[in-house]
Amino acid sequence: MKPTDPRVRHYTEAQIKTLITEVHERGRKFGPVWPSATTDTTLDGRVLVRFNTAPVTTLLNLLNLLLDAERGDPCEP
Repeated sequence: MKPTDPRVRHYTEAQIKTLITEVHERGRKFGPVWPSATTDTTLDGRVLVRFNTAPVTTLLNLLNLLLDAERGDPCEP
């Protein structure tokens, strides 16, 4: 998902905080934990996530990577 994706404008701050919590929970078993990650400001109708003010798409892409890692390699038996 690109930072300019118009679907991002529909995420509320509460939904993004829930996504941050999910990233914390799923990422813990892989090592990365971002205790300082939180919502930041809104820029051009998009809520930013504080990973040095990354857009929420960074959070969504990271969550997608974690979900893929949990599923494992589909080619392995």
